[in-house]
Amino acid sequence: MPGMDLPEELLTLLRDRATCYVATTMPDGSPQLTQTWVDTDGTNIVINTVEGFQKLRNVQRDPRVAVTVADPANPSRYFAVRGRVVSVTTEGGEEGIEALAQKYLGGPYPWFGGRDQTRVVVTVAADRVHAVG
Repeated sequence: MPGMDLPEELLTLLRDRATCYVATTMPDGSPQLTQTWVDTDGTNIVINTVEGFQKLRNVQRDPRVAVTVADPANPSRYFAVRGRVVSVTTEGGEEGIEALAQKYLGGPYPWFGGRDQTRVVVTVAADRVHAVG
């Protein structure tokens, strides 16, 4: 089932160097929150992560997520999104992190955890979007 259309203002932030937080659910039901780089495919929210990371294990078990995307120019302006992971793939993972590094760092990805990491692209479809500010 496809998600709802993202507002143009949110798509603009997703294409910018926006601050993003992703909430997932731990096996015991407690929340887990991660700050991450973010992008969009024009329809969905796209997050690049590493195979084995907790947020990835969480969404593979329970695809429901909450995502907050803040305006880098005005952090009190943000979008709160509730949705679900609709795709998890390694295809395009390395290219995706390199593109995100160009956007957020202005250069190549420094491979913080080492080049042997497997990059994973997580696609989130929005079920609800709430704009603040």
